[in-house]
Amino acid sequence: MCPDIVCGRLSDDMLSRNFADAHPGLTAEQAGLEADRCFYCYDAPCIEACPTDIDIPRFIKAIASKNIAGAAKTILQSNILGGSCARVCPTEILCEQKCVHTAIETHKPVRIGALQRFATDWQMAQATHPFTRATPSGRRVAIIGAGPAGLACAHRLARHGHDVTILDRHAKMGGLNEYGVAAYKLADDFAQKEIDFLLSIGGIGFQGGAILGETLSLATLRQDFDAVFLAIGLGGVRALGLEHECIDGVQDAVAFIEALRSHPLSTSAVGRRVVVIGGGNTAIDAAVQAKRLGAEEVTLVYRRGEATMSATSVEREWAQTNGVTLRLWAAPLRLETENGALSGVRFRRTDPEILPANTPAEFTLEADMVLKAIGQIFVPDPIAQDHILIENGRIVVDAQGRTTLHNVYAGGDCTAGDDLTVAAVRDGREAAEAIHADLSNSGERVN
Repeated sequence: MCPDIVCGRLSDDMLSRNFADAHPGLTAEQAGLEADRCFYCYDAPCIEACPTDIDIPRFIKAIASKNIAGAAKTILQSNILGGSCARVCPTEILCEQKCVHTAIETHKPVRIGALQRFATDWQMAQATHPFTRATPSGRRVAIIGAGPAGLACAHRLARHGHDVTILDRHAKMGGLNEYGVAAYKLADDFAQKEIDFLLSIGGIGFQGGAILGETLSLATLRQDFDAVFLAIGLGGVRALGLEHECIDGVQDAVAFIEALRSHPLSTSAVGRRVVVIGGGNTAIDAAVQAKRLGAEEVTLVYRRGEATMSATSVEREWAQTNGVTLRLWAAPLRLETENGALSGVRFRRTDPEILPANTPAEFTLEADMVLKAIGQIFVPDPIAQDHILIENGRIVVDAQGRTTLHNVYAGGDCTAGDDLTVAAVRDGREAAEAIHADLSNSGERVN
């Protein structure tokens, strides 16, 4: 490990404060006032902008009338992971962007995400589950992947009375919610609390340490279960393609975030001068968390301009508020080393037309830690022998999540579409309905 990558740059008390809930929830009074701002639109555009089609005006009106149970049920009927989605989804470019308040320049949209969190948090604090499990059907479904798509699929199948087994390589369920999202977005072990709530429907089992293509095969699962849902995400990360990329101090941002989420903050190492390469939410999460771990300088470098960054303007502003420096229009040329150790990154300016005269075409940022966040890729190897159609680097499915292999379904990031938590939840829900319909029309049973 590089000398300037160490644990404990900050006190335990400071780390605890830095990784506490970044945006605390609304009080009942605040929620009531915010709900009263809603116009309860007919054919509300905010519903169309929600990938899970939550009836937003209905749940907000329920909050306004103090029917919090009704509001929560409306949300969870469409999105069983409504609590985490309220925290991590970019509502500013989804439902809130379409709020009719935004038609008036001086008006801010209704805080739909905050109201959704208020209602779902209330429900999770109750001793009851809003839904009941149907009579057991005798059907068994395997779900590979315990992230949002897999969990949403499992819950909906369990509601229909099917027995579900979730298999995942991790020891805990949650996928990106547990291992891939900034800790301050899902603070206080929220991901696991939400899973406990979801599992209380019954009929869902879990097996950790299960790796498709190693400890289990799709062929065997198809023999043992009536249906299989693949929610295997994007298992690979893009490389920079530079010399010294495997040197100490250079790592994937995804691995950095997972390690941080899996261990005590005091044991999470960070550099003094950190460079993050990328322009998406993973890059932002990695950069901000590096800063909050105690890095003195954190610079996020992106090869194009803000208009093409996948991180939203809210995320970019959040990074800058947290002391992260954004450098645009720069692509990495090489990793600099000194005495065998990482010392910096050399960049090439990619838009010389906007540069002042006599500005050098290249520059170097000193760094003892580099986090790569230039995108993830689907790894097809575990299903390469199973004759499932893959195009453009993703599993091909129909509108209900059916793959080209009988009784095998897929959803979430491993299929084409938006790589959003809420989109993964929709995929899991829709695939569950397709599985239920297909099994209901089949006379076969697993013995």
